[in-house]
Amino acid sequence: MRVVAANPISAYPWWVRLFFWKQRRTYGQVLDPGLLWARSPRVFAPVALLYGALDRASSPLRPALRSLITVRVSQINHCAFCVDINSATLEKRGVPADKIEQLGRWRESALFSPEERLALEYAEAMTITRPGVCDDLRRRLKQMWDDDTIVELTGLIAFQNLSSKFNAALDVPPQGFCTLQGGEQRRR
Repeated sequence: MRVVAANPISAYPWWVRLFFWKQRRTYGQVLDPGLLWARSPRVFAPVALLYGALDRASSPLRPALRSLITVRVSQINHCAFCVDINSATLEKRGVPADKIEQLGRWRESALFSPEERLALEYAEAMTITRPGVCDDLRRRLKQMWDDDTIVELTGLIAFQNLSSKFNAALDVPPQGFCTLQGGEQRRR
């Protein structure tokens, strides 16, 4: 059941409509979560800025790794919209379909690198919270990445938890970028 409906686009402030214009250019449509976040423009602005900061080209985290993390957190949080759009982004970033399909079972798959495995383990520990992030995991993070990269990774995981929990709570449906079947994303 949809909890909150979007306003008509004309009801949003002009600067928010500029953001919607960019979404249309990028995705071919305005994204439903943007319409919902923008019902509170003072909250929408910093959320949009934070997303832009985390998804920048100069991030110390490779784009495909960032997308692997966002899809996995979205799967855990049962966010159909996030799995849909982030899986499509993951594919655009050159990740093969079989790897995308095995993401929910990454521990049993030989397709994931040691770096990806550590990032996914950290994402799960932060998202599931029990048992949470232990000292051994923190030690292994320090062996793999410098402090700035760990901060960026932590921020990305925290942001994706915010985003996917927001969308799941408001029952934001997928918008047709990929399809979700049986708990795993599938290519269209």
